[in-house]
Amino acid sequence: MPYCEALADRVRIVLGPRPDIAEQKMFGGLAFLLRRKVGVGVIREELLVRVGTARYERALRHPHARVMDFTGRPMRGYVFVTPPGCLESSSVEGWVAQGLACVEQLLYRDDA
Repeated sequence: MPYCEALADRVRIVLGPRPDIAEQKMFGGLAFLLRRKVGVGVIREELLVRVGTARYERALRHPHARVMDFTGRPMRGYVFVTPPGCLESSSVEGWVAQGLACVEQLLYRDDA
């Protein structure tokens, strides 16, 4: 299953040149990792966002967010954003910021 290259490019533009971000093909799509932890990704036409368990329910209230059920079971802490919610760079920017903030919080706890 190929991933949407246009959406991946929107994510790349939002991220800019960051040496701490790596791209890795996984889940049949493309993941963007901060220090080896997935923050955001592109699966088919959808944006994958790590929001964490504390912000999970709030993220799901967004009109274009849905449960990440990649394996058939919901994965708490991650959401998919359907195409209408990630067509504009400004929308992608907000989701990417949320995904990276979640990972940074995890990394901070790991470093403590």
